[in-house]
Order: sequence, then C-alpha cells, then structure tokens
Amino acid sequence: MELRQLQYFVAVAEEGGFGRAAERLGIVQSAVSQQIRRLERELGSPLFTRSTRQVRLSGAGERLLPEARAVLTAVDRTRQVAADIVAGDDGMLRLGTVRGPGDRIYRLVDRLAAAAPRLHVRLRHLALAERLAAVRSGELDAALVRALSAAPELELLPVWSDPLYVALPGDHPLAAESALRLEQLAHLPLRLAPRENNPPFHDLVTGALRAAGAEPLLGPPFTGFQETLLAIGTGPPSWTVFYDVTGLPPVRRAALRPLTAPAMTTSLAVPPGPPTPALRHLLHALAEPETGSPAGPLTDPGGPAR
Repeated sequence: MELRQLQYFVAVAEEGGFGRAAERLGIVQSAVSQQIRRLERELGSPLFTRSTRQVRLSGAGERLLPEARAVLTAVDRTRQVAADIVAGDDGMLRLGTVRGPGDRIYRLVDRLAAAAPRLHVRLRHLALAERLAAVRSGELDAALVRALSAAPELELLPVWSDPLYVALPGDHPLAAESALRLEQLAHLPLRLAPRENNPPFHDLVTGALRAAGAEPLLGPPFTGFQETLLAIGTGPPSWTVFYDVTGLPPVRRAALRPLTAPAMTTSLAVPPGPPTPALRHLLHALAEPETGSPAGPLTDPGGPAR
C-alpha cells in the first residue's frame, strides 16, 4: 500500500468521481483509476461501486475512508514536525548543566520556551569530563562549563560571569575591607581542593595569583565548606576562595568578602562549525538580558568540577 493510493482513494471519495479527483490532484484520470484498482486488489475488496453515471463508496470503502484520512493527516503532521525540527522550532535540545544556581537555568529555559514553545529542553548534570565528552560525541548538543579556558575539539562561548568570594579569619585586619584583591591574601596559606578535583577552578585561582606577582602559598587542602570555614575561623590564619552553588550556611568567626578579580566565567561548550537551529535558539536566549531578581548568595569553595 502506497500513500499516493490512499490520497487518490480519499480524493475520489470526496469528489464523487475519478475525473474530478484527477483534476483536484493535477494528474490524468487513468492514473487515478489504475492506482485505485491496485489498492483494491491489494485489499481484496472493491472500494467503490461504479456505474456509468456515478461512483459511490462500497461498504468496505466507507469503513476505510476515516482510516485513510487519519493516515494522511498523520503524514502531514509528521512532515510539519520534521520541517519544524529542521527550522529549530521543534525537537529536543540536550544541554549539560553546571550545579546551581538553579533559578538562572530556569530563567534560561523560560526564555527558550517563549522563543520556541515546541522545543523541548533536556537538562543533564554530568561531571566536567563527561559533559565535554558527551558534546564531542553528539550525546549532548551543548554544555555549560565554569572557569574553562579551552577544550579540545570544542568551541567555548562565554555566556555569563559571577564574582568570586574569599573566606578569611573574622579577626584578620583584611576582614575590615569591603572587597579584596588576591595579592592581599597571598601571604596566608590558601586552602584549595586538590587540582584533580577541579582543574579549571584551581588553575583560575593560582594563575590569577601568579599574574598578580604572588606565588600561591598552598596550605591544608579544602575538605568541606563547613569544615573549612571552621578551620579558618578557629585555627591558624588561612583563607579559601569559593563561588556560588548552594545556599550559604551561617558563618561564625570567619569573614566572607567579594574579590575584585578574577571573575568566574561560565561558557557554553559547543561543537565547532555553524550552530544547529535549536542551538541558535539557545544562543539567542543566552544573549537576552536577565530579568527578575538575581540569585541569592550561593557557594562552592573549589570542590569537584560541576
């Protein structure tokens, strides 16, 4: 059974004759008659009762007609969906995400929904290396990454920046400052997680220190945020750097201050070359100005890359 046979069958039924159906379809009448006969042979039943004056649906034809219309409607719908997917107005966008702040991602999804209501977004949270590998393999269309300056076989498009913060002893003279520079703290032991936990963040902090003319003085490693803050507030002077991810817990005996530089840049990792239509929608949504209230203070003191 061919789609054109169903199209011809529906046209004859609706027009009440082979000649009028041929005119509607823009083909010769003999082609319509030939395809209808083939369909009837395949089904093993006549679909029309024919006379010299008129053509009427047989009982089998009456039963088949709504089914044929449903098939043709489904085909038209499939073609339209396929065209919308090609245009980027429908389909699935698979996006790898960083951990928090969630409201920023939700606002991004809202802007995408406004621009392309039928474009479904599937968010996946993977470790950094897995996220990048999934974009390279095509498992993801794009992925958000933090503090990364380069990724082999991928392009990195900066999309937003967030401030970094430091935690230092609450009774340290620098705690009186409203904002700090990294080099002001370079004489204190720096608590960072091992580099293998989050290479981009580790390199961002140590590279910024070296760029400011200060060699990083690495102290005890960062463990957990609460434990590190307690050690900073009660132990020998030390400090750490963090960025926003989860809600800031109550802090005692330690001071939290913003850094003047560097900032934490979040980029979109994408395959090289022209973006797909769905990816263009994402890029446009990312380029739109943020609306609504910004995220509250959130933290990540340089733990595993997220």
